[in-house]
Amino acid sequence: MKNRMVAVASAAAVAGLVVAAGAPARAEGRRDGGADRATVRCAGQTVDTAAKIRYRTETTIDAPLRTIWRIQTDVERWPSWQKLVLSSKRLDRGPLRPGSSFRWTTPVPETALNPATTLVVTSTVRQLQHQRCLRWDGPAIGTGLRIDEGVHVWTFTEVDGRVLVRTEETWRGEQVEQDVAFSTAALREGLETWLTELKALAEQECVPAQG
Repeated sequence: MKNRMVAVASAAAVAGLVVAAGAPARAEGRRDGGADRATVRCAGQTVDTAAKIRYRTETTIDAPLRTIWRIQTDVERWPSWQKLVLSSKRLDRGPLRPGSSFRWTTPVPETALNPATTLVVTSTVRQLQHQRCLRWDGPAIGTGLRIDEGVHVWTFTEVDGRVLVRTEETWRGEQVEQDVAFSTAALREGLETWLTELKALAEQECVPAQG
């Protein structure tokens, strides 16, 4: 089972996360399972508060809110800035909105218990408030690897000319719940890395071209 859990961490993306090497976007993450005032919400809805695997974190980005929102919601462009997202495809057309779905993939390395495979994540947007918040959920399925449901919430708040980005995610599923501490560590690494890459791209786009 431990090798299967290693595959979860190495898979690079599970139900809304990207795992890659890199410094955390912010040291202050939380893995407690209880609900509290700091819980990330979108249109009054939050993560699965009964889930055993849960993590939240945040960072501040020195870029316009419109830039950060565009990068985050252009899901088909994720592979261009998230290193271990192999592909991402919208399953509907038009602006991202409640009810929109997208399917994205990430590689899973070979372990002693499962062959190398590709993890397929299908996410459906449940709540969205323009340039304020996003909430989506869905399963992640690969050969010998499965998360029954991940729920992922994002908020974007302008503070003193910068943008505070907060995110929280939960996982539910028999396999990942067999080692909650390990799965939570994988989730933590993924969310911190996602924020690091989002911050880097958004701030890079705002740097004036050298002429």
